Amino acid sequence: MVAGSSDSKGGSNQALKGIIMGGITGGIEICITFPTEYVKTQLQLDERSAKPRFKGPIDCVKQTVNSHGVGGLYRGLSVLLYGSIPKSAFRFGTFEFLKGYAVDEKGNLSPAMRLLCGLGAGLSEAVFAVTPMETVKVKFIHDQTLEKPRFRGFAHGIGVIVKTEGAKGLYQGVVATMAKQGSNQAIRFFVMESLKDWYRGGDPNVKINKFIVGAFGAIAGAASVYGNTPIDVVKTRMQGLDAKKYKGTIDCAVQIWKKEGFFAFYKGTVPRLSRVCLDVAITFMIYDSLMELSNKYWK
Repeated sequence: MVAGSSDSKGGSNQALKGIIMGGITGGIEICITFPTEYVKTQLQLDERSAKPRFKGPIDCVKQTVNSHGVGGLYRGLSVLLYGSIPKSAFRFGTFEFLKGYAVDEKGNLSPAMRLLCGLGAGLSEAVFAVTPMETVKVKFIHDQTLEKPRFRGFAHGIGVIVKTEGAKGLYQGVVATMAKQGSNQAIRFFVMESLKDWYRGGDPNVKINKFIVGAFGAIAGAASVYGNTPIDVVKTRMQGLDAKKYKGTIDCAVQIWKKEGFFAFYKGTVPRLSRVCLDVAITFMIYDSLMELSNKYWK
């Protein structure tokens, strides 16, 4: 009974560490990678037409800098920063919590458990942090493309959204977001944990160089991009200012297929690939470093 209580306390400790260190990791990471997220969102919102606004990622950057200066690439950063900290906290906290119950006697996760723990982490962050954060972020970026932008700042933008659309305006695309984040983290944690297990030879006590952790993170990020970019495109459309023209997530996907074709589901893949690989690599490097530090001083 004592051993069981000790294990339970240890698992709770790791989950709490995951929440705190995950939150710090999220704040640092988003400040580094936001410009690529901005470009990806702009390209996904730029629906195919006779005269598309952007020729590609580089052109998008040029037009944004010419029109709004370098600071234009950081439009909406405050919104994402407010959400990235709880998002990362829920992600890693949930993963550590589930992992505490799923590891075997050696402290390793089976392939199926890696997938399920990652899925749980993704669903948790989708419901409690990502959906409202992403909805507001997309609306802010899309608002900048209007001739007369409506939002004057974070608080004002939130007020306008809630006033015109109600609280549900912050939860547009929740189904698509859960699908995206769930599959995202299932793929990433599965690949990451599998690569770590392979490198360690099954011994969880073997330390991995942080640059190797970063390389593994980049591979995990690339796998998630090719695995769920179509879901990301649908999610972005469902959260944009023109979301009312879609009856729902499935209708949005059907309309994209009929009007724009298969490749429209992979719009923004290049900037998303660069962002996600860098994002995931940096995130796991920072998180692993912070967890090692906390484990040294927080027993």
